[in-house]
Amino acid sequence: MLATAHLYSPIGMLALHGSDAGLHAVQFIDHEAPTPTAPADLAECLQEPYRQLKAYFNRELRDFDLACAPLTGTAFQRQVWAALAGIGHGRTASYLDVAQLLNNPKSVRAVGAANGQNPLTIVWPCHRVVGADGSLTGYAGGLLRKRWLLAFEQPEQQGALFG
Repeated sequence: MLATAHLYSPIGMLALHGSDAGLHAVQFIDHEAPTPTAPADLAECLQEPYRQLKAYFNRELRDFDLACAPLTGTAFQRQVWAALAGIGHGRTASYLDVAQLLNNPKSVRAVGAANGQNPLTIVWPCHRVVGADGSLTGYAGGLLRKRWLLAFEQPEQQGALFG
């Protein structure tokens, strides 16, 4: 059975989708936001993802340890998404870095496209992928959120949205 929960974060409402197979998606909600799900009302399959995301935003967790089961994705996209998990907290990698990690340096654009289709934002940290020159390039959640997440993960920053 597919379950959904809503979690308020400092950068907007998140929708969590999962089942007994694992966490299927974490998405930003940019339209009319629903009421956050109370912890007592969470489906069992979403209790741990909810807890870990709250801990992340409270600076109590740096690395997620969750059963992830995306419902979409080609074999290549799944390789890219797995590589994202290897980009450490507070660090960044370029699209070329990810392509080279996959032993396919000519796949930079395909890496970018796969990054943009990541169904598990924040958990699989696509916000940590930047342009080769360090510039902030596209992010499905918007560049303000990407900038906030990168600043939030730096110990000296407070994660101000417009800072």
